[in-house]
Amino acid sequence: MTKPNVLGQQSLTIAEVAEDLAAIKKRDVNLTFRGGKVEEYVKQFSKLNTKKVHELREKLNALNVPRLKDVHINKIIDIMPKHLEELKVILQAYTITIKDDQLKTILDTVAPYA
Repeated sequence: MTKPNVLGQQSLTIAEVAEDLAAIKKRDVNLTFRGGKVEEYVKQFSKLNTKKVHELREKLNALNVPRLKDVHINKIIDIMPKHLEELKVILQAYTITIKDDQLKTILDTVAPYA
């Protein structure tokens, strides 16, 4: 059995996973069992298309919030919090602290897309 080499890691949103799955499905015609399960999940929980995801990611990056990385931004885009408490719960999974005024600007940026 061969051992695959990991060339790199990149955090993706649900919409980007859906786009990649569509390309794989077009190439291979059928998805594997796990691929089919992922496709079901993506269809159920995807809230934005990839164009809007890229727009929102650019806006969130433009806020220049310290210590806010792509992983955090992708999670915010996937869940689309509407309230301050929801955003705090999302970010509790990571060792990151952000001031309340910065959290409110994040929510104001996400609100038009929700």
